[in-house]
Amino acid sequence: MKIYTKTGDTGQTSLLGGVRVSKADPRVDAYGEVDEANAAIGAARAIGVPSDIDKALEWIQRDLFALGASLADARTGRAPHDAKMLLAEADIERIEAWIDEGQKSLPALRRFILPGGTAAGAALHLARTVVRRAERRIVALDNAVPMQIIYINRLSDLLFVIARVVNHRAGVFEAEW
Repeated sequence: MKIYTKTGDTGQTSLLGGVRVSKADPRVDAYGEVDEANAAIGAARAIGVPSDIDKALEWIQRDLFALGASLADARTGRAPHDAKMLLAEADIERIEAWIDEGQKSLPALRRFILPGGTAAGAALHLARTVVRRAERRIVALDNAVPMQIIYINRLSDLLFVIARVVNHRAGVFEAEW
């Protein structure tokens, strides 16, 4: 399989279903932001996180592939033809459970904290901001799917908690603002 196809050389790309659109199309922008979020999470994993967190982040990366694929589906934005590409209530519940579990080990927040800490913690905070940007792009779509919006919203919350957990486990102080 060739990596380059030359079909995008004119600034167009194909959505799932074969529809050609501008690479500046809001749908392309949205799934591009999701791809960037996935890469940012991969970078955080490469820096090194505890194994339990690494497993959760790998799961999230797989979910983000599904989200990106469903956003790239020109037919409905839901990709109903492939269950692998659908996010479900169970995916959101899994994230909420991880958030709840992570918060149990953390001191309560009294103020905003400055993003940073360990290299992995800082990378996770950065990934969180990329996820927030992806969320804004998804919300801006004319036919945004509520499950996609809820999932991406919860994911940014999870990344915030995971960043704090990584820093806390490393004994790194969180600077308050």
